[in-house]
Amino acid sequence: MKLGPVILTALICLSFVASAQKTPQRTLEAKRTNSTIKIDGLIKDSGWQDAAVMTNFVYFRPTTGAREEYANRTVAYMMYSDEGIYFGGFCYERTKDSIATQLTGTRDGFGTNDYIGIIFDTYNDNLNGFEYFVTPLGEQWDAKMNPPSIDGEMEDFSWNGVWKSGAVITDSGWSFEMFIPFSAIRFGKKEVQDWGFNVTRRRRKTEQQNTWNPIDPNINGFLTQEGLWKGISDIKPPMRLQFSPYFSVYANHFPANQQGFSNWTSRVNGGLDVKYGINQAFTLDATLIPDFGQVQSDNQVLNLTPFEVKYNEYRNFFTEGTELFSKGNLFYSRRIGGSPLHMYDFAVDSNEAVIKNPTESKLINATKISGRTQNGFGIGFLNAVTRAQYATIENTATKQERQALTDPLTNYNVFVLDKTMKYNSSVSLVNTNVWRSGKDYDANVTAALFELNDKKNTYNLGGKLATSNRFGLLPDGSTETGFSHELHFSKTSGQFNFSLSQERTDAKFTSDDMGYFTNNNFLNHYLWVHYTWNKPKNWYNRINVNFNSNISILSKKIEPVNEKYQSAGININANAQTKKLWFFGAFMGYNFLQNDFYEPRQQGWYFKRGAQVVTEAWVESNESKKYSFFIDALFRKSINFYNQFGFDIAVGQEYRVNNKLSFSNQLNLLPRFNNVGYTYISGSSNINFARRKVNTIENILSTTYSFSNKMGITFRARHYLSTVDNKEFFILQKNGELTANAGYLPAANQNANFFNIDMVYTWQFAPGSFLNVVWKNATQYYTNEVERSYFKNFRNTISSDNNNNLSIKVIYFLDYLSVRKQLHGNKTEHK
Repeated sequence: MKLGPVILTALICLSFVASAQKTPQRTLEAKRTNSTIKIDGLIKDSGWQDAAVMTNFVYFRPTTGAREEYANRTVAYMMYSDEGIYFGGFCYERTKDSIATQLTGTRDGFGTNDYIGIIFDTYNDNLNGFEYFVTPLGEQWDAKMNPPSIDGEMEDFSWNGVWKSGAVITDSGWSFEMFIPFSAIRFGKKEVQDWGFNVTRRRRKTEQQNTWNPIDPNINGFLTQEGLWKGISDIKPPMRLQFSPYFSVYANHFPANQQGFSNWTSRVNGGLDVKYGINQAFTLDATLIPDFGQVQSDNQVLNLTPFEVKYNEYRNFFTEGTELFSKGNLFYSRRIGGSPLHMYDFAVDSNEAVIKNPTESKLINATKISGRTQNGFGIGFLNAVTRAQYATIENTATKQERQALTDPLTNYNVFVLDKTMKYNSSVSLVNTNVWRSGKDYDANVTAALFELNDKKNTYNLGGKLATSNRFGLLPDGSTETGFSHELHFSKTSGQFNFSLSQERTDAKFTSDDMGYFTNNNFLNHYLWVHYTWNKPKNWYNRINVNFNSNISILSKKIEPVNEKYQSAGININANAQTKKLWFFGAFMGYNFLQNDFYEPRQQGWYFKRGAQVVTEAWVESNESKKYSFFIDALFRKSINFYNQFGFDIAVGQEYRVNNKLSFSNQLNLLPRFNNVGYTYISGSSNINFARRKVNTIENILSTTYSFSNKMGITFRARHYLSTVDNKEFFILQKNGELTANAGYLPAANQNANFFNIDMVYTWQFAPGSFLNVVWKNATQYYTNEVERSYFKNFRNTISSDNNNNLSIKVIYFLDYLSVRKQLHGNKTEHK
């Protein structure tokens, strides 16, 4: 008997019992004003009498559906003019001490703050939103809410609009005002419009969160439960033309621990970012002569896996407003300006030395166009060009230099079409393309995606079909073509939810040229089951329980291996929030025997791993307190497999001295005992493995001091240490097992240290305009001799050659309409 259909039927039947009912939609009539409001947070201007009023907010956390207490009530006002939207109100409190405040000194710095925010769904499609938040100390957040994926709705906090806000704390709470110009939001050009919207307020000391239009957390989607702002008339999308010229100065000292001016270098940069509204729907962003030298340092690690390390993107051009480009998970922006294609693929004679080999390709320029029409048709286009890179090689005898091409002139392109439909559904087409000059191969990936929801927003069916082509890759100059697909069916609303999915790629598919891609040739199946109790009772506010299972096999056997099975596992985890606002959680999992086709680093080989038991527990204290902490401890133990076991221990803590100064520290300990894995031995023709002790320590210290809600200093220091101490060597056999290799080679040991400091002073001296002063220090220390003392490693690291970099950058925001208005006003005064 086949159990799959029976289990699926049972899940669907059970889910009908647990389905949630959608709450009625509240409506607010749009009110227009001709008054000018001074945005100072005081709500004193008489013009506020023109506004529509919102009261009777409803909690969705922790007690869903409860009315807010009178002493903590919220009163909000909203109206619009020819120029933009006014939003203001009062957040009442019993005392000032009930208000949670913390200055972060940076834009979109969350901290431990109360806040209130408004969310607009200008196309009224329940999929796309613009969010604007303000704290009691007047700090701003904003974000774009993007169409939900299988993982839920996504908020893009890297998106920044330019708008005004103010807030004032009083004895009875705090008041706020916002003015959102129409240039800071996207909408259609209908004569009369209805927008979806909602207002939300959060009180951090009690973790109460309410909204004007009620929200049920059992229903899929925040925007699907929005209110309606009705009858907005005669508003016109303004001309959107904005410039952000910048000027930067860099001074670099390497090695910084050596005296003398010869170790100093400097450079001066200047460039321009442009944002142009092509029409009411689409925006062009361009960066000319980009400068990303002030972005946060990467968290470098010693990589013992067969896969590339995926680093975070910190360059604002590639993080802001790129939600369309993330569809299908085919775009990894770090590919643009990343490591050269042939960084080490050039010959060097015995009498030559490499004196320069750039680790990144230089970005010449980048442009993106994105937006969505009134009928839900979205377009995203991104294009970037990197210049050719060369390594410089010197003849050690004659000192004559030559160059070797490591990366050709390359053009990167992403193109996305996305159409939203009824019931929060959508279909998309994504294409990525990499074109390289010269003889190197070109690459293209095309994918079609769909997400379909039923009328009640309870069930979802989605998937992806993709094909990849590498032109000129094969020895005869022909194209290698591969295919991939993914399909999932989910229940997304109610206390009980589940998801079944299948993912398959053939042995030729890859999206690695433009995306992050680890491996192909697999057929995977997943089951996720979730149940939540989110009605406070006894000791808890909410409890979540998840069950997961997965199995992976090869899509096609790899000769001469007569195996297709790769791995399988099951786990269950639970987490809860208590009435005291503490979080607890636990995890238990079992990974079955595994055939690892990637650890050997050669096709046609595999490594048999033992089964493994994993347990984990964590606790997180109430983060609204002056001192808060979390502890997460995970233990993994292999069964009858070289006595292999290990821990993952993370300890974090934060202390807020006051609302301006805070300290935090995170310590990660990852000891691995009798770890068995691939090891490189120079000159060996075998595939070598080792039983080893791997010890990794990561220590991060951060400090923030805010002078005001527009000025602050952040300091971040990170030390990473990882040692590999080999105890026993093996040679991998064709049957996936190991045979002992008597030779002990301590040279295969590793001792790697990375140390970075990022200290940033930022001052927003005008809306959208910033002065940034950044000090960065980077040091690496590597040896084949294992040093077990953490403090000796730290001393050796900071005494090694380190690179100090100091930079000053000024970014000035210019809005065409504001400049024209000022110039026109000056001319009028002169007359």
